[in-house]
Amino acid sequence: MGGVFGLLPAAGQTVDLWELAKKEGEVHRFSTLLTAQDVQRHLSSDEGLQKAIQWCKQTAVTKVYIESFRDGYTAEKEALIKARETFRQAGFLVSGCVTPTRVGKTTAGWGNLISCYTDVPTQERVREIFTYAAELFDEVMIDDFWFTVCTCAECDAARRARVVTVGGRKFPVAGDTWADYRSELMLQLSRMHVLEAGRKVNPRVTFIIKYPQWYDDFHVRGYDVVRETAAFDRIWVGTETRDYENKQWGGTVQYEAYFIMRWLGGIGGAKCGGGWYDWLGTTEKTYLEQARMTVLGGARESLLFCYGGLQGSTGPKNVEALRGQIPRLLSTAAEVAKRKPIGLAAYKPPSSDPGKEQRVYDFVGMLGLPLVPCHEFPTNAAAAFFPVHCLKDADFAGKLKNFLAAGKVALITDGLKARLEGQVDLARENVHVLEVKGDPKRLLELSRQELDKMRLPLLRPFKARFSAPNKVSLHLYEDGSWVVCNFNEDFVGVELNGVRHPVGERGWLQLWK
Repeated sequence: MGGVFGLLPAAGQTVDLWELAKKEGEVHRFSTLLTAQDVQRHLSSDEGLQKAIQWCKQTAVTKVYIESFRDGYTAEKEALIKARETFRQAGFLVSGCVTPTRVGKTTAGWGNLISCYTDVPTQERVREIFTYAAELFDEVMIDDFWFTVCTCAECDAARRARVVTVGGRKFPVAGDTWADYRSELMLQLSRMHVLEAGRKVNPRVTFIIKYPQWYDDFHVRGYDVVRETAAFDRIWVGTETRDYENKQWGGTVQYEAYFIMRWLGGIGGAKCGGGWYDWLGTTEKTYLEQARMTVLGGARESLLFCYGGLQGSTGPKNVEALRGQIPRLLSTAAEVAKRKPIGLAAYKPPSSDPGKEQRVYDFVGMLGLPLVPCHEFPTNAAAAFFPVHCLKDADFAGKLKNFLAAGKVALITDGLKARLEGQVDLARENVHVLEVKGDPKRLLELSRQELDKMRLPLLRPFKARFSAPNKVSLHLYEDGSWVVCNFNEDFVGVELNGVRHPVGERGWLQLWK
């Protein structure tokens, strides 16, 4: 066993997190966002600036994103420049950010945060907001409100006409669904009023698009992750899973942070920078789980949203817990970066509809099945997981026939099986059916005995055997390394390849070869 101890302090010793963070920044970096409102409330005085700098250094944060616009408010240029220069002089990397909420004409729902981007004056306001940011920063991130859900008469007429109009130019739309129209609209708006407009005032500027968590609904709200990723300089990933049981913010299992980080990382490649998580609806344990799964997902940066929010509510306790784990997280990031994960290829075609299997990948990952998310059919995989989403691939049935004929192992959902009736022979020994029954959450009720039986043939291609209760994730690597994460409130015992291991409540174990 090795690799996890190099950055960890010896008993009785403390670590200077600021110095450690600077040293390890090329492998993994911690950053934070100072919102436009934070600029006004916290960075408009010398005292506030120094307090923010001190907090960042104590939290291993070596990069800050200073936001120029959010919720209809534009931060003052003088305050932005002063904050930018003060942080730079203190040794930080500094970038900008824009959160496009309450821009121009807004639409009903979502608390009137979301805009109608068919509206020409709103388009022009977008251009003003992003050129303002580009004049001040050489890198600008867009928070995950860069979408639309507007169904006004103007939007509906354009959708039915299958034409997007941006900057006086008309662009044809492939279909007449809302997903078709919104995806084309947001792509062309990005190209003309963000990327082109920003580069005109600052040829050095690069733009980052941050994608939200809800990968099953991206296209419905206008996120075309393939074409937008190609257009933007970099992408970012929302990994804020929060607490599954929280009444206001819950419902997302912790594995999602890992799945979406890996899936978008596969689409973005070198463009994929990192993950972004927050304190909302978390305890110290669930906050740390966000950090852990973001790192295991291969992120090269963890953005802690946001400075102002982390000063109250559960923020201070979350940050205190995080500080204690930063050496281990950085050490883990270094190990993850060296290795290739292995497991069941989890095929999720971009812009695919989930049917009644919404976010099923996340729940399958909670069953102790190591997933390797992918956006293209996994022809070369030894084993794979296929839910209803795969039907987005027009050639899926034929590809699956060849996959199965090659003797490869497939786990398919009952929903997919029903849809493939008469198209693919699924009465094979190498086909295993997962009974989702239109309710992925029910998978969390499967017993250890049921899971052990299911895992046995699915892990055989990876020469692995795993026994564990539900709500435990398994991460395997090509060189034999592994990580096990326990999301239960109780201590659990797991058995991997005949060796028993105890895992503490909400804890994790790792072995690096």
